[in-house]
Amino acid sequence: MPELPIEFFAEDVEFEVKDEAKIKEWLFEIISKYSFELESLNYIFCSDEYLHQMNVEYLEHDTLTDVITFDNSDIEGVIEGDVFISIDRIVDNAAAFNITPEVELHRVMAHGLLHLLGYEDKSEEKQALMRSKEDECLEMLQL
Repeated sequence: MPELPIEFFAEDVEFEVKDEAKIKEWLFEIISKYSFELESLNYIFCSDEYLHQMNVEYLEHDTLTDVITFDNSDIEGVIEGDVFISIDRIVDNAAAFNITPEVELHRVMAHGLLHLLGYEDKSEEKQALMRSKEDECLEMLQL
């Protein structure tokens, strides 16, 4: 498989994605399933503080969140975006949901990508659809 234009960065936390090559293949598989093309996809892992500041500055939401997605593509059907994920939220939410941080991380990574694929979560109905799409994505992940 050619080198995929998917990158992982840590902004103000010490963090590395485990099984990086497999995770990139999984993300590419999700993109392909929805018949999108991949231009570039960046995941930036950070702290609650960092993501909260972005939430206030760019979205005018004064709340903690686990993920913020920026769609940088002007072409329909093309993925070009940045997904910011709070590792602090991942750890806290995993404990609250009684799952491993790794499973929660993968769910949130899929969630951010699903936003780039056109899925929203602003209503209860859309949240339910998003959750089922996240579950489908997680089922595709073979680690």
